[in-house]
This record gives sequence, C-alpha cells and structure tokens, in this order.
Amino acid sequence: MRILNKDLRLQDVTLMYLTVLATLVVILVASYKVDPVSPSRGSSPSKGSSPSSSASGPLLLTYHMPLDPRGHLQLAWNVSYALQELYLEVRCTEMKHGLVLGMSDRGELTNADLVVLWNDGHQSYFGDAWSDSEGRVSLDSQQDYELIEARQTPEGFSLLFKRPFSTCDPHDYIIEEGTVHLIYGVLDRPISTLQQLNLSQIETGLQRALLLRPDTPSPTLPPDVQTLMVLAPDVIIPTQETTYWCHIYQLPPNMPKNHIVMYESVVTPGNEAIVHHMEVFECSPEMAVVPQYSGSCDSKMKPSSLNYCRHVLAAWAMGAESFYYPPDAGLPLGGPGSSRYLRLEVHYHNPLLISGRKDNSGIRLYYTPSLRRYDAGIMELGLVYTPVMAIPPREQSFQLTGYCTSKCTQTALPPGGINIFASQLHTHLAGRGVRTVLLRAGREVEVVQEDKHYSTHYQTIRMLRSMVTVLPVSVSVSLSLWSRGDVLLTKCLYNTEDRSKPTVGGFGIMEEMCVNYVHYYPRTQLELCKSNVDPGYLQKYFSFINRFQGGDACSCGQTSVTDQFSSLSWDSFSGEVLDSLYSTSPISMACNQSTARLFPGDWEKQEVPVVTSQLQRPPYPCERGNRPTKSSEPTVL
Repeated sequence: MRILNKDLRLQDVTLMYLTVLATLVVILVASYKVDPVSPSRGSSPSKGSSPSSSASGPLLLTYHMPLDPRGHLQLAWNVSYALQELYLEVRCTEMKHGLVLGMSDRGELTNADLVVLWNDGHQSYFGDAWSDSEGRVSLDSQQDYELIEARQTPEGFSLLFKRPFSTCDPHDYIIEEGTVHLIYGVLDRPISTLQQLNLSQIETGLQRALLLRPDTPSPTLPPDVQTLMVLAPDVIIPTQETTYWCHIYQLPPNMPKNHIVMYESVVTPGNEAIVHHMEVFECSPEMAVVPQYSGSCDSKMKPSSLNYCRHVLAAWAMGAESFYYPPDAGLPLGGPGSSRYLRLEVHYHNPLLISGRKDNSGIRLYYTPSLRRYDAGIMELGLVYTPVMAIPPREQSFQLTGYCTSKCTQTALPPGGINIFASQLHTHLAGRGVRTVLLRAGREVEVVQEDKHYSTHYQTIRMLRSMVTVLPVSVSVSLSLWSRGDVLLTKCLYNTEDRSKPTVGGFGIMEEMCVNYVHYYPRTQLELCKSNVDPGYLQKYFSFINRFQGGDACSCGQTSVTDQFSSLSWDSFSGEVLDSLYSTSPISMACNQSTARLFPGDWEKQEVPVVTSQLQRPPYPCERGNRPTKSSEPTVL
C-alpha cells in the first residue's frame, strides 16, 4: 500500500500532519479533563445550589466580610445545603508564616475548632486542629477541613477550603443557623510542629458572622423603584474603641405612602472594617417635631425625644447582604399615621484608635409608589420590659420564656393568619441564646428563629429560609377537632456568672430583655404579643424565700420589685425556686394594638401554654453512618 502519492505537494503533507497532531491533542486533553462537578477541582456552588449543579470554573463565593480592623484579612464563603457543606476562602494581603481561622462558643481562644496553615521553615502545611483549655493547639486526629486551593494572587495570598456543617468529631464546632464567633490569627515566625503553637502568644482577633444564609433567590425590583439615602453626615469617627452615633433624618414634607421593597448598606470606602452595624428607626408619629441631632447616642446633649424613635425600619451588620421584602409585601414609608422623622444609628468599632477618619455610611432604602398587595408589619414577641422577670446572680445558664398565647392570636389575627418572613432577635449583655418556636395544638411544629451563640454585639434582621404561617384557628392532629390559635414561644438563655446582684428586666443595658421582632404580612393591629409572670405570684415567691431564709415577712407593696430581688440571699435553692415559679405560674399577657392599648378581653392570670411534643433535629449525614474515612495527617502544600 502506498502511503504518499508522488504528485502530493509539500503543502498537502504539512496540512495532513497538522490535522493528525491536533486530533492527538484533543484526545489527550479529553483524557485528563477535570471533573466539573468536583468542588476540590474548581467547581462553583452558586447561592442556593449544590456544587454538582454548577459549571466548572472558579468557586463562586457569594458572601464576604473583613476579619481584622485593618482589612488585611478577608473572609469569603458560600453554602451548599444539598451537601451540608460550607466553602470558605481566607484572603491575606501579606502572608508571613501562616494563619489561623477558628470557631468557638463565644469567641474564646480556648476549646476552639481551628484550621491552620503553618510553615516549619522548609515546608508549608494545612490542617484541622483544636485548642485546649489553655490555648495550646493540637492536630486533630480526624482531618475534616479539606483543602481546595492555596495560591498567590495579585492582591496577596488565598486559602480555599471546605468543611461539613457537622463532622461528629468532638473537637469540631457544629455550624448552625445563627451567630458564629470567628477567631483569627497570623503566624509571624515558623514553627517546627503544630504543638508549639499557643493562641495566647500570637496576634489574634474576633469577628462575628451568619455563615448559613437563606438559599432563596432575590426578588426582582419594580421598574418605578426609587431610593432614599439615610447617611451619617461627615462624621469624624471618634478615637475610641466603641461609638454609637445617632443622626436624625427628616423625610420630605407630605410624602405619600410608599412601600419599602429592599434596603442595603452604604459603607464609606476604607471604613469597611470599622463600621460594625447600622439601624434606621422611625420616630413616634405622635411627636410633631423631633429636634435635629447628630452626635453620640450616649451624650448628655442628646434630646430625650430620640428615645421615642424605636420602630425598626432597617438593620444591617457587618457581612450582611441586601434585604429584600417578599414580592407581594412592602413596609409602609410615609403617608397618614407615619412619622416624618427617622433616626440613623451607626456603631463604629475602632479598636486601633484610628484618628481623623471621616464617615458617611448609612442605609439606602429602595421604595416604590406602586403599593404591593400587603403592608408588611413588625410585631414584638417575648417578654414585657418589667423587673418582675429577673435572672439570679452567678448563673451559668438561666432561661426565661415569653409567650404569645393562643387567646391573643385567635383574637387579633385575620382568618388566613400571618406569614413571618424575617426576625430580629434582641437581648442585652447577659443574653447567650434565643429561640422562637411555633406551637400548634400543643406541639412544636416549626422553629421561627434560633441562635445558640447569640451576641448583643451582632444584631441584624435575619431572613428565614422559609416563611412561617401563624393561624388564629387550626385543625388538631386528628383532623377531627378545631383548636384555638397558634402559640409563639420565645426562650432566652442568660449567663450572669460575672454578676453579684440579680439582673431585672428593663431598658438599661445592665438590665435584660428577651425579644424577637418578627417581620410579617399582612400587617394587623397586633403590634405586641408578650408576657410576664403574674406579679401576685411573684410576691408569694418573695414571702416564701424570706421565711425560708429566716428573714422578715415580705413588705409587699412597700418596696419595689427590684429592691426585693436585691434584698434576697441568693443561692442555688432560691434560683431553682424562681425558675420553677416562672415555668408554672400564671402569666399576664400584653396583647397590644398599635395604639398601645390591649385588645378587648381578660389578659391577667392566664395559664402557661403547655408543650406536649418537641421538635427533633434531623440527623446530620455523619450521624446516619455516612462517615468516610478521614486522614489523620495534615496536607502538605
């Protein structure tokens, strides 16, 4: 067989050769093609999708925030609920000899779950680690942090990795919805072994974030949307660690009713690591005039009328995304019955005492004159601000519960009920956890919002992954009997180990609150659905404890409740009896209309709602036997 024709030109031979060569290249590339669904090889899990549903390419990290006050360390991340995994990237502008990122209950350096990048002077390593009660670091025997990529970029160094929400490893933090306390550190010298590292001996810091976010797509804004900028006016950030700055903003005169459909933060470039959180409040419509003021919220020069600007319109905290209202609801702005005055509150966190920094940060409100089908409303759940609800001193964990009873929901809600789509949890300094749950016919059916690691220093309005419907009348489990309205329980957990006196409920920062501001639609006249223990039963408690401790009989009515709490000799017995009183005694209900008046009815000495069945958490994949074998050695870079 003849391979070449004698008349074949050199040009034809060259073309044939190049064609064969190109075919071989295509075959070779196809043989070594990267699996596009493997996150460790460059897939990109978009918001609300699993990595396997994404096209190949750089990992798409939707969320981001600065870690340190200088902005040298940045964190970016995304979530896969389908795989129950978290993808994180730490970006460092100037890498020295390694870094540490960790999670702990309250941001402690001790008993923390860590991921560490370190260098021994010759080689770099990446590993899953933990710290003991003294901050000493050890390599975890179960390596659950999986390195995806470590690379140098024009902006610095990037470390990309992933981890399951739960690993069933006792040294690992369980990543749940709610606040996560992140600790970080930079290694400025090599270490021969990880055991040489003690977190107390390196430069570290603390940041808070909501790592798990709703996976619902953002609604489309209407074509006639307008914006309103509520900004701080050329504030020179004070040279102190913590400042709360208040500024009064006045709406245009005779502004008609609009619907707020979305809002977002506006942070002055360069101040991203200092502007910690911001809120916009509407002032009371009953105040015809609110004095102009721009200054410290704690200043004695602040007009007292600003204390009546407390109706939350918007709240943002570092790392939070834009907030969207549901497509068929909007928050009223302007029109009859509203106030022309708004109060902007900005929290500056300036631990480095940077001076001379100017700031114009604030909130951008998006609103539309084309009113949506429903007005959105805000309702307060939890405990009434009253000293009858108190926490004993030296308590590691003390729980108080506020009730929105079936009688109130049956009285105040429309026949179709309401839909809760967001909430803002609130306590003061002793608060450690908050949980609001929906009860139907005595059974827990849905958690509205829960934060097991709550911090008063990190407050924002949190979108729910799915809306919660609260009904005025519901069908019992057997579907044969109609039951009364739904119940909403809000439980708050407190720690007072550092206090020698009882902490009573109230407005002061050293007093306590237990509140969930739920955002819902359609708006109703029910603005407050809260409770407190019946005062008469509390007086019985004081009389019993006084007699038990050998003191005088209770001088009820002659001494304030706060003084009566303070006069007790606190021990484990008096605390346990108070806890029992709060759990079983009748309650007084505040089932209030927007006029601050109670709905018609008898709201005193109401029975405490009974929980007949509690929700059980679904098992994590590792609890179902899906525990792949993990390496016990670090990854060598």
